[in-house]
Amino acid sequence: MSYDYDVIIIGAGMSGLAAGIRLAYFEKKVLILDRHYAIGGLNSLYRLKGYSFDVGLHAMTNYVPKGSKGTPLIKLLKQLRFTYEDFDLCPQTFSTIQFPQKTLRFSNDFEFLRQEIAQGFPHQIDAFNRFVDYCLSYNEVSLTAQPLSSLTLLQSYFSDPLLIDMLLLPLMYYGSAVEGDMEFGQFVIMFKSIFCEGFARPQTGVRQILILLNKKYKECGGAIRMSCGVDRLLVENQRVTGVQLETGEVLTAEKILSSAGYPETMKLCSNISASEPSQNPTPGVMTFMETISVLDCDAKKDLGHETTIIFFNRTEQFRYQRAKDLIDVNSGVICCPNNFQLKKPLPHSLIRITNIANFDLWDALNEDEYLEQKEKCYQASMAKVTELIPDFRSHIIFQDIFTPKTIKKFTGHLNGAVYGCPEKRKDGTTYLKNLFLCGTDQGFLGIIGAMLSGISMANLHTLK
Repeated sequence: MSYDYDVIIIGAGMSGLAAGIRLAYFEKKVLILDRHYAIGGLNSLYRLKGYSFDVGLHAMTNYVPKGSKGTPLIKLLKQLRFTYEDFDLCPQTFSTIQFPQKTLRFSNDFEFLRQEIAQGFPHQIDAFNRFVDYCLSYNEVSLTAQPLSSLTLLQSYFSDPLLIDMLLLPLMYYGSAVEGDMEFGQFVIMFKSIFCEGFARPQTGVRQILILLNKKYKECGGAIRMSCGVDRLLVENQRVTGVQLETGEVLTAEKILSSAGYPETMKLCSNISASEPSQNPTPGVMTFMETISVLDCDAKKDLGHETTIIFFNRTEQFRYQRAKDLIDVNSGVICCPNNFQLKKPLPHSLIRITNIANFDLWDALNEDEYLEQKEKCYQASMAKVTELIPDFRSHIIFQDIFTPKTIKKFTGHLNGAVYGCPEKRKDGTTYLKNLFLCGTDQGFLGIIGAMLSGISMANLHTLK
């Protein structure tokens, strides 16, 4: 049979672009489709009122210094044929995990965190060292490993629930699709990428990586069509026989690679069985509201705020679950992009604040209510955050807010679920013989993880 393409990739995010580059290197005829006008998916960028903003990028995880070997970042650079300098990475200064009872600091030097735990939890340090050894020996990228509960495993090592909560908070906020827990393979991915490796930021933000990916993909001969949504996948005899676009045009490919999400991809399929669980995965519910504030001063020099990222919880026990109200201001993330070790200052001082939210409640609001509640939630979030860092509200010259509805609009994820479906498909397979998943619902996490997911699935299902 003659096909229009060897591979059609749904989604021009980090995962789809990386998969496209890898396939194009090996002279596969590849087409990437995306319903939006801008590449990047959740990790994109936009301009508003003269200001440039990254979407989704607090920090890039998996940072290691030049010359390191065998880490995810180094593997990624090799697979995509980039140099270390291409990403122009600026490491964090230090970050904190703040609870009412204690604060833990950490940096890109893992021994700093170990020392903090020895001082703050002296009765737990031996257990922590044993737990670290277990995490380092665990094969978190195994495609056949059975799901394990992180909470259960942590409780088998640690007797202090506060330390358990403090370890879980940043990893959950940066990667868990599961309420109240985290699949242990995903926990280990984030533990290694945040604590054992570290945070960095490309000097110019997410645009640095997107420009590289887009340029490399096109140089390799890959085709891309933006503002070109997929309406449905035509299915016959357990195979995708055609990709029907929203315009009605039908394209064919030997294989389809989707970064749209597991439930979202299944909903595109014709002839789907409502009674078959593998064809009807349950969408995730963990979603967030984020505020980006532009200041007229430097947060570090003028306000004395030096921390790169703060992961905070203001209640006795941390609860990672869908917010009962529009947002939950009792926990969150505060990121100051200017507090990375930048090569030169950013054009503006920014503070980004993230809180857990509830998609259904946001989605039920009419337009006037939506605007009103955005402002109320913004004020509530600011009031809580300024208990933790110097009050910067009088220095705000512009702010933008995005909600779960914004996330759904620009990612297509049901419920605005940032980390997708709780059920991950580690081997990327679906019930259809030529349809595979990459990205969020394949299971690798973060920007580096997303790109490695695209590369791994391209290697496994097309190039192997």
